[in-house]
Amino acid sequence: MKLGLHVSDFTYSGGPATLADDLTRIAVAAEDAGFAKLSVMDHVWQIHMVGPAENDMLEAYTTLGYLAARTSRIELLAWVTAAIYRAPGLLAKQVSTLDVLSGGRAWLGIGAGWNEEESLGLGLPFPGTSERFERLEEALQIFLQMCSDDEGPYRGKHYTLERTLNSPQSLQRPHPPILIGGSGEKKTLRMVAHYAQACNLFGGPDVAHKLDVLRQHCTDLGTDYDAIEKTVISSLDPGKDGENVDALLEQLRSFAELGIQHVHGSVPGVADITPLEIIGERVIPVAAGF
Repeated sequence: MKLGLHVSDFTYSGGPATLADDLTRIAVAAEDAGFAKLSVMDHVWQIHMVGPAENDMLEAYTTLGYLAARTSRIELLAWVTAAIYRAPGLLAKQVSTLDVLSGGRAWLGIGAGWNEEESLGLGLPFPGTSERFERLEEALQIFLQMCSDDEGPYRGKHYTLERTLNSPQSLQRPHPPILIGGSGEKKTLRMVAHYAQACNLFGGPDVAHKLDVLRQHCTDLGTDYDAIEKTVISSLDPGKDGENVDALLEQLRSFAELGIQHVHGSVPGVADITPLEIIGERVIPVAAGF
């Protein structure tokens, strides 16, 4: 099992003046600790599960580009991009650019989007649920076409591209891996089976059931269930002095027994760096054997 760090809170003690340096320290420490992936949210306001909307929030792809220059090994992605926030052609360009400038470390993490409040606040598109999922699927199709040798047009229900030129292409071929976030059984997990190299589930009691649903979609579509990386998002809290390490390892072991291969999450007190070092020393080496 591998672990990934999700940076969801950018409100640090030094404020915006030291935010870049704080973020660099976190990213370097995560890479040195052996985290496999480093992600940021694709939100423009802080989400209520983390803090007040007014708290500091950085734009995802600007931040990922910055992190690409501060790291050398860790994989980078938005966890997850709201498909409706960007024209899909531009999104494909952003991810392929990140892949080139990071030396082949980008992923496309993507979902249908859910935050109506920030969308209305900044005038971002926010259609109804059904249309958001239609746009998500078209965005996936456009991404794959733009990463291929096909520069022809794309004409969908919601998007029309006259020439899907993308130069330079990503370093990862045939394309940067795709992770689709969400646990919806009829639409989201079907799209995982059809398009993705990884799923992202919430680490609750229904993980085993969701994996069974994904397996059935793969069978129905004729895709390889075993080729899809199974991930969950869950808090990674070793405790201030490592007092929670044993409980964390037990939780990770239980996920591994279900077939989960990657656990991704925020680390409380991450700006203090010590929790990352504890995870690197006492959790990641053990979890690698699960």
